[in-house]
Amino acid sequence: MSYQSRLPKSPLAALAVVALAAGTTTALSGAVPAAAFPGIHHPHAHPTITSQPWGDFEGQTVDLYTLTSGAGMKVTITNFGATVQSLWVPDRRGRSVDVALGFPTLSDYVNDFLQQHTGVAWPLSGGSGDTYFGATIGRYANRIADHSFTMVCSNCSNNGVTYTLPANNGTNTLHGGDLGWNTKVWSASTSQGPGYVALALSLTSPDGDEGFPASVTATVTYTVTTDNELRIRYDITNNEPVGGKATVVNPTNHLYFNLAGESSGPVFDQLLAINADRYSPIDTNFIPTAPYQLSVAGTPFDFRHPKPIGRDITNVSSPDGTSGPFPQLVIAHGYDHNWVLNGSGYRLAAVAQDRGTGITLWTYTDQPGVQFYSGNFLVGDLTGTGGHTYRQTSGFTLETQHFPDSPHHIGEPGWPSVVLNGGQTLSSMTTYRFTTGGTITHFGF
Repeated sequence: MSYQSRLPKSPLAALAVVALAAGTTTALSGAVPAAAFPGIHHPHAHPTITSQPWGDFEGQTVDLYTLTSGAGMKVTITNFGATVQSLWVPDRRGRSVDVALGFPTLSDYVNDFLQQHTGVAWPLSGGSGDTYFGATIGRYANRIADHSFTMVCSNCSNNGVTYTLPANNGTNTLHGGDLGWNTKVWSASTSQGPGYVALALSLTSPDGDEGFPASVTATVTYTVTTDNELRIRYDITNNEPVGGKATVVNPTNHLYFNLAGESSGPVFDQLLAINADRYSPIDTNFIPTAPYQLSVAGTPFDFRHPKPIGRDITNVSSPDGTSGPFPQLVIAHGYDHNWVLNGSGYRLAAVAQDRGTGITLWTYTDQPGVQFYSGNFLVGDLTGTGGHTYRQTSGFTLETQHFPDSPHHIGEPGWPSVVLNGGQTLSSMTTYRFTTGGTITHFGF
């Protein structure tokens, strides 16, 4: 079985793609209807891209890139961790608002992202832990139970081999291990064309990196368009020959959003709708548990129509489809679950809005799931780019990805494959588009 994705036949997407080493590439198909992208088109906008030195890490140069849409959007991205540091968009009054949680300096990111590896609590013992603010996550986003998995693959040399990974989240492997892709310095190249600018960030992860099999080359291309879109394209190639070692991959971006502004306080009142009829219940180790997919109907997990994020977040008396000793909202301290997205191919996954600023976030992806996390473990010890501390529910994530713990369910019905065979390339795209005005109160999936 192999990893497959469906991407839009978009000129902007095609121009942003960075050529990789020759190999077998998964088929790309599907198209996005124009109506899927509401908002104002800016035909006379002129995107720009610039860079400046931002420090160094372990003798490697780290830069900060600024991509502008020419229509009020500005995104700063560093090649440390291929990380989005800030994301500025206009509100309904034309004021610029940073809607992404982040840190002001490179040293903040280094201290935060590497604390699991170094064992040094930062800034305080018992604090928020590794936040992954805006980082590219790999090789495997989310959790793998028991920090191990057994490869199941055809036409590969490592079928049946068990791999041991770092246990950096209790007994789980979280977001690629202690030294995941968010802790690496990526090589960078820039490009631009009609209506877009792009930053391509690449790295090679060797065979055995954090315990994962096979050498892979990853390229993450951030594209900012005149339609105030941030498009994130992943191209990951298994460098092993055909018939060689297979591996598992599941990339995502870990942006935390606050559509009222990154230092504005809780996101309780912001509206959210998710294009999903089912969600994945978890056990007390945050691992999906049988029956693995439950209906959201009649539960606090029903976001098929826009509702405030905080409306049901404390409503543990409502049924959630499980019968264990702890309600799902208690286990996760809020929302930290996978929603099984409806449909397939590149499609609208979620819509969010702050009614004060009018800023609306439209999330599109070709992935089967989205991890909605309500910032439950931010405890007030971290100071963000705006000079204020982040506390619980200061931001939310919409991490588009495959399902948590999929390596333990390879080949099972209902579990899209995360296996990448030798010579194959995974290509996937997620888009975050921003508009203002109107209301999504009556929007629904």
